Amino acid sequence: MNLSSPSSGHRGAGFDPPNRFAAIHREADPDLTDLDLAEEPLPRTQFLDDQTQRALTRNDSPDIGFTWSLNPYRGCEHGCIYCYARPTHEYLGFSAGLDFESKIVVKHRAPELLRKELASPKWKPDVIALSGVTDGYQPIERKLRLTRRCLEILAEFRNPVGIVTKNALVARDVDILAELARHQAVVVMISLTTLDPDLRTLLEPRTSPPSARLAAMRTLAEAGVPVGVMVAPVIPSVNDHEIPQLLAAAAAAGARHAGKVILRLPLAVAPLFEEWLGRHFPDRKEKVLNQIRELRSGQLNDARFGSRMRGEGPRAEQLSQLFAVSCRRAGLAFSGPELSTAHFRRREPDQGEFW
Repeated sequence: MNLSSPSSGHRGAGFDPPNRFAAIHREADPDLTDLDLAEEPLPRTQFLDDQTQRALTRNDSPDIGFTWSLNPYRGCEHGCIYCYARPTHEYLGFSAGLDFESKIVVKHRAPELLRKELASPKWKPDVIALSGVTDGYQPIERKLRLTRRCLEILAEFRNPVGIVTKNALVARDVDILAELARHQAVVVMISLTTLDPDLRTLLEPRTSPPSARLAAMRTLAEAGVPVGVMVAPVIPSVNDHEIPQLLAAAAAAGARHAGKVILRLPLAVAPLFEEWLGRHFPDRKEKVLNQIRELRSGQLNDARFGSRMRGEGPRAEQLSQLFAVSCRRAGLAFSGPELSTAHFRRREPDQGEFW
């Protein structure tokens, strides 16, 4: 499939950096690009078919709390400028910049493949992260419903799932999530980066507004679905001062636990973020970058397992203390409920849909 949708709103990235795996890359002619960025057309979103033969991906990173992930989409139209997953698009021959948010690769067969893998005698029930890389509730999910169909299958098998999303669309699936919750088989983490709708538009242009995410938390919590808040990423001198307010607002909306991740700038994400700062916050660009270096041993990125999520040094310790104090004041735990595989039931591939 090669569908296109009209561009609307903003993009996060301002350009397409070279693909690190490509020997040749294109660059704009500087004599022909002396235009205001706002006058240039946005790329139309394209949706490309993924012919993968597996739905589940195994993770072996020691500092990530899951072994299996399910990603119905590769690339993400949310366009978050800071997204650590942007470099994964380079494996597909695309750029981590505008390509990542405008060329979305769709796994149309993800639900069928998931059913086959869960039905296999080789599958040992385990928590599945949805999505471990890109958001399963990005805008096209409203039409394609691949994430919902995958959740239906997980509910049929009663296989536990952990969800992280920045989109209020997750509340659409409250019926399935409530069914999973009855078997201690789901937790939803809603990522909340800022309460400022204007900053949200710049940071993560096609995500749900903060108010809509809080409303989604409330809907899920009232239905008995365990909900947490993920303050991610924490960006020095951009949103770090909001940590107490973010946690208090989430707790008031029904969140019961919280997590955070310090900004990561792997590979092509660093120049994309630097350009974004220069475009939107030129007055504080160097201050932000220098504070990031304080967290990352003098570099813009530190890929070492463990430290990459939390940073190091006095600045990292200050942020951790602020987060801990704010969680205690809001009544939020530092970890979510333990999910169970006790109710897992193997279903044959030809038994039909449960829902």
